[in-house]
Amino acid sequence: MKRICVYAGSNVGTKPEYEQKAIELGRLIASQQLELVYGGSKIGLMGRVADAALAAGGKVIGVMPRNLFKGEMVHTGLTQLHEVGNMHERKALMSELADAYIALPGGLGTLEELFEVVSWSQLGIHKKPVGLLDVLGFYQPIADMFRQAADAGFMQQTNLGLVIFEEEPERLIDKVLNYVPPAQTNKWSELK
Repeated sequence: MKRICVYAGSNVGTKPEYEQKAIELGRLIASQQLELVYGGSKIGLMGRVADAALAAGGKVIGVMPRNLFKGEMVHTGLTQLHEVGNMHERKALMSELADAYIALPGGLGTLEELFEVVSWSQLGIHKKPVGLLDVLGFYQPIADMFRQAADAGFMQQTNLGLVIFEEEPERLIDKVLNYVPPAQTNKWSELK
């Protein structure tokens, strides 16, 4: 594994633990000799994880759509910055560059990116690990929703293993590095 894509909020959130865990994750990625791929912003949890990785001597690759965000949001101290035409190109390039995905707490953009890569995993488009840094139980409603979807027959029980939930960055990185994808099953129950 060479690179981890981190999805993260463009705000820091209301609890100091969100920011603390983002910084811890950035340092840890760098200390593991892994490169960070992320959305290219200098603000919010996005900026904190990038700054921490850079401060620890890591390589950080940002991917930012041209003309979508104000210039003052773009992180100018990155190892590499890729400017792309739109959000679809951004997500495609981030995914292409990544060997794994981790989501920090965030809002709609973070959730949209997360659900896309989990869906791709379910469809067999990739077999990369997807981890959620569950700071203060932030992602427990999603864990509950996944279990409910499986129990209700809208996804296979084996697909619960497509996502790693962990509260501490060090344990999450360890699980991501040692991830074994669950056996691929037919997602369509009527076609069995």
